[in-house]
Amino acid sequence: MWGAARHDRSTGVHRPLLADVLLLEPPSTTVADPAQRIVRIQLDHVLLTNQHIDEIVAGIPAITGVSRDRILVTFSHSHSAGVLLPDRIPLPGGELIESYMVFLRKVLEDLAHIAIDDLDDAVISYARGRCDMAANRDYRDTEHDIYATGYNPDAAAEDLVIAGRVLDKEGAPRLHIVHYGCHPTTLAWDNTLLSPDFVGALRETVSAATGRPCVYFQAPCGDLGPKDGFTGNVDVADRNGRQVGFAALSALASLGPAGHDFAYAGPVVSGATIGTWSWVRFDDTRQSLAQRWACAPGQVDLAYKELPDPDVLTADLEHLTQEQNAADAAGDTITARDAAARAERCRRWLRRLAELPQGDGFPYRFFVVEAGDAVWITCGAEPYSWLASELRRRFPTKTILLSPVAGDTQVAYLLTRDRYGAGLYQEEPSCLRPGCLEQVLEAMTDAVATVTGVRPE
Repeated sequence: MWGAARHDRSTGVHRPLLADVLLLEPPSTTVADPAQRIVRIQLDHVLLTNQHIDEIVAGIPAITGVSRDRILVTFSHSHSAGVLLPDRIPLPGGELIESYMVFLRKVLEDLAHIAIDDLDDAVISYARGRCDMAANRDYRDTEHDIYATGYNPDAAAEDLVIAGRVLDKEGAPRLHIVHYGCHPTTLAWDNTLLSPDFVGALRETVSAATGRPCVYFQAPCGDLGPKDGFTGNVDVADRNGRQVGFAALSALASLGPAGHDFAYAGPVVSGATIGTWSWVRFDDTRQSLAQRWACAPGQVDLAYKELPDPDVLTADLEHLTQEQNAADAAGDTITARDAAARAERCRRWLRRLAELPQGDGFPYRFFVVEAGDAVWITCGAEPYSWLASELRRRFPTKTILLSPVAGDTQVAYLLTRDRYGAGLYQEEPSCLRPGCLEQVLEAMTDAVATVTGVRPE
């Protein structure tokens, strides 16, 4: 994953990589219709190509009764989980990629069968917390007059943690969900172990305290990364994960009984006039609202920026590879590392160009699910955290979980318009013109409003 790394193969495993399959459908009080289901798959990989995603889920429609467009694959985005892209096949270890994809498909199909067998009524309650493990990562290096991708102490960062508690119909916990935005880049070029990064210790912390599985949903984090990161020390990754895990547990501890709202109960005259609040059970109207279920795909066409010439990239890749090999032979580690990093940038651009649709723009896709009080959204590529923050501002009565990197990774980053032209790393790999993230926001706003019937503020 890391251009600065001097190895291609891992040497071991820090923590296991997990796959989660969640199946959701309208509550059993409505007419059963398998076509209304969605299947949400969460994988501990940085990303996969659209082709690989299609291959690993190819058997799931027949198992679950849903169409392909209702199978949503998202990623924790760990940068230490191995890069399994087709252009890695010629590199050391690349011969393992295709057999792994066959294995992964079998794992997901087995999990889909389990999810169908385990399907039952559930109640999800959500709580909000805060955690400052993640920070803005657009750092201005004034000494070298550049932007570097790393901890920026001078900028505010989205620090929201959303924790979900899933109970069965008897009120017993089934699992917990943690939604938080941060690039899993604690571990970097000096790390040689396969790892889910901070996500592994996060899940372990929540599961150890609750006795139930924990599923992690990444949030938009194009501009977010760990304060303490880019290390080879797995203890730092575990510490980062525990920090988020404890923040999620703190949020979960605030939840009252399921099926209740915390509502104002009136004044009590004492030494002061006290405003009292209490947990109030849902009445029939509130219960009906809490069981709302609606889904819809969305799409917006985004314009390409001027893209690089693949012939030039191919020539640069060949030249840089030769430079790297010569430097390695001469024992010049720094020159070899830098040449390898620049070659990696060429390799990534060639992959993006090969996968981009022809034409002037990209059909950017997303999917919106209203499940009671919450809205779950999946989308492609890597948007800045502003997207989720602005959606939550526009729909304050809804708990919004927005998960990126759900396919269409060739688009790379979506920055806010004002961040273009500053020399940020995220602009270099992005295929899109300024203003595209703002277009995505408007398209998602319209889709959420249509699905929920709630007008944006």
